[in-house]
Amino acid sequence: MTYTNNLIEDILNSFYPVLGNDYEKYRNHVYRVFLNCKMIDNSHENEWKYSVAAVFHDIGIWTNNTIDYLQPSMEQAKNYLICENKQAFVDELMQMIYWHHKQSAYKGEYKTAEVFRKADYIDVSLGLITFGYSSKEISNIRKLLPNKGFHFFLIKRITKNLFKHPSNPLPMFTK
Repeated sequence: MTYTNNLIEDILNSFYPVLGNDYEKYRNHVYRVFLNCKMIDNSHENEWKYSVAAVFHDIGIWTNNTIDYLQPSMEQAKNYLICENKQAFVDELMQMIYWHHKQSAYKGEYKTAEVFRKADYIDVSLGLITFGYSSKEISNIRKLLPNKGFHFFLIKRITKNLFKHPSNPLPMFTK
């Protein structure tokens, strides 16, 4: 059994050609982050924002073939929002994507950015960081949507970047 969301599926499928063999591992990461967001903030009003941010937050890794992917990911999301006539949400979604690797709490204008930051950290930490949320629910999400090598993929990309740019091996982390 797997979990699906029509908006996520529609957007993510448009990136299938560029994701190629990484499609399933990224898809599952997208859904784990999205479900973590819903666990933290069950607001129906914000659900579509979490859907869009989840798909786009790391997509620049593939579209621009880089580990320095925040700006390319934001550009892809912005283009999508403009095409969907949702310009009013560009700033909020940009904040969600830009700050998703912030090392400390996001204290800006959008609650959704902090929710999204926590949701991604929960997944990137393999559920070791919970921010006090249900370890059982996090575990259930991880079982429903297995890793499929996503973290190993990230480690390989980061290691490759370390050798190319030893002074900036993790350009996607913000303070």
